[in-house]
Amino acid sequence: MKKLYLDIDGVLLTNRNPRAADGAIELIDFILSRFDCFWLTTHCRENNSTNALRMLASYFPQSIIEKLKQIKSTQWNTLKTEAIDFNSDFCWLDDYVLEAEKKELERHKCLNNLLLVDLKNDNELMNLMQKLI
Repeated sequence: MKKLYLDIDGVLLTNRNPRAADGAIELIDFILSRFDCFWLTTHCRENNSTNALRMLASYFPQSIIEKLKQIKSTQWNTLKTEAIDFNSDFCWLDDYVLEAEKKELERHKCLNNLLLVDLKNDNELMNLMQKLI
C-alpha cells in the first residue's frame, strides 16, 4: 500500500484563525481508506501522536479523532524528510517545506511525490483528492 505523509497546519487546519479546513473530514476518510498514513508534522516528531491528537480534538468531533488514531507517528529531528521511507512508494501532503527538504526529495528523485497544499484555493482539499486518485 502506498504511504502518505500528512502535515496538520495548513492541510487539515487553516493557518490563520485555526479551524478545520473545508473538506478536511472528507480528506481524512479518503486517505485512511486508500493509504498507509503517517504524521509528518511538528505536532508529532518524537514517534508519539498524543499531542497531535489532543490538539486536533479542539477542531474535530471525537468520531474523527478516533479515525485519526489510525495514522502512525514518525520520528525526526531537523528535517521532516528524515521520517520518509524513500524506498517506498509515497506521497507527502504539506503546505510548506524547507529548501533543504526539497533538496533531499530531489536527491532521491521524488520531488514530484510532494503535493503542496494551499488552503486559500477554492476546493483545495477536494481537488487534492482528485490528484491522489
